[in-house]
Amino acid sequence: MEVKAHSRHLRMSPRKVRLVVDAVRGMAVEPALAQLTFMSRAAARPVKKLLESAIANAEHNFKLDREGLYIKAALVNQGPTLKRWRPRAMGAAAPILKRTSHVTLVLESKTGAKKKETAKKDEEHDHDHDHDHAGHDHSHEEKPKKAVKKPAAKKAAAKK
Repeated sequence: MEVKAHSRHLRMSPRKVRLVVDAVRGMAVEPALAQLTFMSRAAARPVKKLLESAIANAEHNFKLDREGLYIKAALVNQGPTLKRWRPRAMGAAAPILKRTSHVTLVLESKTGAKKKETAKKDEEHDHDHDHDHAGHDHSHEEKPKKAVKKPAAKKAAAKK
């Protein structure tokens, strides 16, 4: 099962972000997090944050176990460029291109990864009231509702 996370309009050059992403592509998520934590590049921090977001998506939305996840694909595309001007000699101006990046991480679980167990004793009952469940059969909660017949609408327009 593939799990994706996107970071758009990251205010860093795609060339610099690719250096960080290339270092962790194909790794399992735990070693990748350790690698990003101690990497001395500015782009490592937002990439680590994105990886943590992708892991949270996998655990919460797809109920996957974090130990079985690895980085299947990591893409860094160029986003919109902010154009600014810098004054130069003799009244001239030089362009400054502030580049942005779109980063996409795709995680996948290894073939042996199991889904998390979600069934708990406390979550077995889908009802709102609080009480002790010992010796309780919940038969009062599943009573079928009787169909109520509505009277047919009377025609108000009488023929003249």
